[in-house]
Amino acid sequence: MIKIKKYAAIDIGSNAMRLLVVNIVEQEGRETQFNKNSLVRVPIRLGQDAFTVGEISPENIDRMSDAMTAFNLLMKVHKVEDYRAYATSAMREAYNGKEVVDLIQEKANIKIEIIDGKKEAAIIASTELSHLLKEDETYLFVDVGGGSTEFTLFSNGKLVNSRSFKAGTVRLLNNMVCDIVWEEIEKWIKTNTADIEELSIIGSGGNINKLFKMSGKMQEKPLSYIYVNSQYAFLNSLSYEQRISELGLNPDRADVIIPAVRIYLNAMKWSGARQIYVPKIGLSDGIVKAMYYGKI
Repeated sequence: MIKIKKYAAIDIGSNAMRLLVVNIVEQEGRETQFNKNSLVRVPIRLGQDAFTVGEISPENIDRMSDAMTAFNLLMKVHKVEDYRAYATSAMREAYNGKEVVDLIQEKANIKIEIIDGKKEAAIIASTELSHLLKEDETYLFVDVGGGSTEFTLFSNGKLVNSRSFKAGTVRLLNNMVCDIVWEEIEKWIKTNTADIEELSIIGSGGNINKLFKMSGKMQEKPLSYIYVNSQYAFLNSLSYEQRISELGLNPDRADVIIPAVRIYLNAMKWSGARQIYVPKIGLSDGIVKAMYYGKI
């Protein structure tokens, strides 16, 4: 006997917002399956507002309201039973973030919770990474967003330490990450990985997913430091227009991919990791599993 539930997750990030609808398949005697039914991504760069002027602009509030109304209708069409909508760093830092949340609930009937970086990392890590971690190995999980980057260290299958830094792709594009922040990241990584002989990185985020897709590798195979470094140089050699026309990148991906790769490269360099695994996971995936297992 098969039982199917439908859950949805809304991830409101600094560079885009996503609606993920998942079929949860339960069958006695078998492991529960989480099958993606639909994923809709809308490129609304809230971070450009929040990090430069400190508030979400009227134009982006209108666009966000329209997107949330559409998401609500899509969830209705899919007959979604339950959902969670989480907003991250851009909404956290916009002084009108709470006002926008209230407006969205009134106009689109979507209840949004603004979460901090620690909860964001915990949702992804606790629900998505456990089956990927080998108990006798150590991993540094790096989740690069538009406004912040979350670092989480796992050893022997358990979370050892985590930290969120205000170093994201949209901030870097706007020259808003000072040397002190980079120094703090370097110090945290080196301090927490100093005694580890062999360490691998697990990368999360749309930009590393795109880089991995461009490599043509099988999903379980890692990218090497040499490959990531060469791709970083290659991307930098192209203009913004060339990255769109020649590589087929979306306009809202063609600029942020370079600062994102820079963060991953630095994490590999400072931790001594020679490879990075890209399991294609994100906050929205974690939200659905956390809902199902009663963790949120």
